[in-house]
Amino acid sequence: MLLLRIERYLRACKMAPTRFGRDAVGDPWLVQNMRDGRVLREKTAARIIAHLDQVEAVKNFSQVE
Repeated sequence: MLLLRIERYLRACKMAPTRFGRDAVGDPWLVQNMRDGRVLREKTAARIIAHLDQVEAVKNFSQVE
């Protein structure tokens, strides 16, 4: 489910998976590893969700103006 949210965000923003991983948790291989079946620790998943919440809020705010 989290990977699906990430994939949607990447498509919407036309962002490279490595850029997202680097920005979210400092791991450029994050998305590729998740695609390959990596299971995230709870703390890592929470960091990713917080990052997505933040960047999506900023994106939504900028679209309103």
